[in-house]
Amino acid sequence: MIPWLGTRPAFPPVEQALIEPNGLLAAGGSLTPAWLLEAYSHGVFPWYSDGEPILWWSPEPRLILKPEGIKVSRSLAKVLRNGRFEVRFDTSFAAVVSECAGPRGGVAGTWITREIHAAYCRMHELGYAHSVESWQDGRLVGGLYGIALGRFFFGESMFSRLSDASKVALVHLCRYLEAREFGVIDCQMTTPHLVSMGAHEVSRKRFKALLAEYQQGGDPPGRWPRTGLAAER
Repeated sequence: MIPWLGTRPAFPPVEQALIEPNGLLAAGGSLTPAWLLEAYSHGVFPWYSDGEPILWWSPEPRLILKPEGIKVSRSLAKVLRNGRFEVRFDTSFAAVVSECAGPRGGVAGTWITREIHAAYCRMHELGYAHSVESWQDGRLVGGLYGIALGRFFFGESMFSRLSDASKVALVHLCRYLEAREFGVIDCQMTTPHLVSMGAHEVSRKRFKALLAEYQQGGDPPGRWPRTGLAAER
């Protein structure tokens, strides 16, 4: 059994998360900024479907990516050099979340509910949630979004309508975060795609140590420059 959360933003120790399903910690609570900030500060994130209560997770192992450890294949490096996509930061956050919620591979349903969409848009308004977007001919064709606390970025979801569009966004995110001395991108769940780009698994104990080290300091919450590093050259 998992605990049902009350009205105050507070979570049980992440060590109490279930082994099966991996990482399920608690249910209930709310998606207000106070709840989300408390959750992410302890490495906990919401993940549930329509018709379910809010479910909170802290899986083990945890997939992370060091910004400086991003692996760029030769073909992707060519795409980056050719400038096939225009990359923007924080210009269409709500649209990125909507695209991430869209069907994938013909599979219906999504964990990005209307409540999740509204909650993360509110976090974006407060300067905690950010998007990195790939555009082509004025059309949004790929991107990702997540939460930044201190120098720790919690990746939430990504999408791609054209080949390499989301990969390009991820590379630009890594370059931007590395320049800002971010230490970790939380990838949450292990996927072959992210592993191929340099992500690796760590234990919950190691994840907690990294979280304690990097969620402090850094820039205050706020909108990121539209062109990322290009704005500073």
